[in-house]
Amino acid sequence: MNNSAPLDLTRPLTLAAVVSVARGFQPVAELAEAEDRIAASAAWVAGTMREQGERPIAYYGINTGFGDNAGKTVLRSIEDAERLSRNLLLSHCVGVGEPFAEEIVRAALLIRAASLAKGYSGVRRVVINTLVQMLNQRVHPVVPAQGSLGASGDLAPLAHLVIPMSEPLPGDPQVPGATGFCDYDGLRMTGADAMAAAGIARVRLGPKEGVALINGTSITAAAAALATFDARGLYDALLVGTALSVEAMCGFRDAFLPHINNLRSPEQSAAAARIDALTAGSTLVRGGPTIDLGPEEGPPQDPYCLRCAPVVMGAALQTLDHVERVVTGEINAVTDNPLVFGDELPRNTKIVSGGNFHGEPLAFVMDFLVIALCEMGNIAERRIFTLTDPKLNRGLPAFLVAEPPEAVGLNSGLMLAQYTAASLVSENKTLAYPASVDSIPSSANREDHVSMSTIAARKALNVLANAQAVCALELLCAAQALDLRLEQRPDTQPGTGTAAALTAIRNLRLANGEPLAVIRRDTVIAAYLAPILAALRTNPAFLRLALL
Repeated sequence: MNNSAPLDLTRPLTLAAVVSVARGFQPVAELAEAEDRIAASAAWVAGTMREQGERPIAYYGINTGFGDNAGKTVLRSIEDAERLSRNLLLSHCVGVGEPFAEEIVRAALLIRAASLAKGYSGVRRVVINTLVQMLNQRVHPVVPAQGSLGASGDLAPLAHLVIPMSEPLPGDPQVPGATGFCDYDGLRMTGADAMAAAGIARVRLGPKEGVALINGTSITAAAAALATFDARGLYDALLVGTALSVEAMCGFRDAFLPHINNLRSPEQSAAAARIDALTAGSTLVRGGPTIDLGPEEGPPQDPYCLRCAPVVMGAALQTLDHVERVVTGEINAVTDNPLVFGDELPRNTKIVSGGNFHGEPLAFVMDFLVIALCEMGNIAERRIFTLTDPKLNRGLPAFLVAEPPEAVGLNSGLMLAQYTAASLVSENKTLAYPASVDSIPSSANREDHVSMSTIAARKALNVLANAQAVCALELLCAAQALDLRLEQRPDTQPGTGTAAALTAIRNLRLANGEPLAVIRRDTVIAAYLAPILAALRTNPAFLRLALL
């Protein structure tokens, strides 16, 4: 078990905190009993059912149906309200497709618990603490990834997420999945069996608690939080890849100098400064001590994939900053409906219906993130192409394999690395169509505009994975190219940062334990790519020394 201090749900969440719980299994502290907003809002909801007389008052989400069923009946008993909550979960478990990854499920449990803990949802503390116990005991519901419109929240996936914690009621259908399914202790089992094995009591949901659990954006926010966090790591790694490529190409330092970049944007200036710092001390990069490449070197300008890298990466950084601000706000938001305000409202009603469940803020920024990821991958692929093409790579071997003259053409080298990168960036372009511009009405047109935010977030995860692979391919090709360049010119030296990055890459290991040495003849390139990609996805800090 993780021995770090438990996360306090009453404090604002950060992306790093979500990652720590989702991936690092940081425990979460249960909420202590107290007379606070949580207790007050839950008590108010319970009181509405006790107050029903001959002329019942309709409270949406408490004693009415949902969506277009809202005005069709008014429930009068606690038992009927409990059945309403339970039925909501049963009927909304209709997701399809492959299940979300464990880390997204864990992030969603955390974000849902944190939202409910704000005390505006009218749920009892035991409901929130049961979600926390599932996290701490690693009871991970199986949540199909497809089926959410992103309004009224992530209904179907959230129903799959929480149904294991819901105590069945008499008369429940005896069908597979009536208690959900969970992964627990390395096995997949029913939700009932998983909760029992973990020693967690299921909760008989009360009035409003069913809708409070599933009417929100927690699934989208979970995927968005992890995608945004990983995109920042990818950005850093691509800066390293850019610097390695610039150095292997004996590029010009001019494009990274502050004199021009300070005239545009702070983010562009920051990207340029980091690339320039990575190559500091290099005798390969021109603009300081120069290297004579001969009369064929052409004008003192690099192709755009090198020269315009600060512009593209600066624009990407602006995007990442904006996305992170929005996603951080969303993981701390209250996104269900209706919301209970009690005595805070200077009017007779104490509950307000609105649209906080609508996922448009997340839909927009996930689509925007996809665009940035596509472009970072696009320009990296162009650098791979430049490094491998003997007409463009300024004297490096064709496809970056150093063959003896008598064996020219016998080895393909890293030719197919560029093919794979091209395939990935092309696939990303097909995924860049914004999900947020689409809407299909639902619930008899009561819910006539939806966000498709979950689709946008899932798409961002796919594009991110492809862009990470392109980055790994650039790191592989640029490391190979820089080593070959240093062999060509033994009197030169790389920059301090690029030398550290080259060492970090070479210190990775193949599956058989051998280091990632320079490729001298044709081999299975995937074997060399795999450890770089694994490091990018699980330990992006392996390049941190180069970035300091």
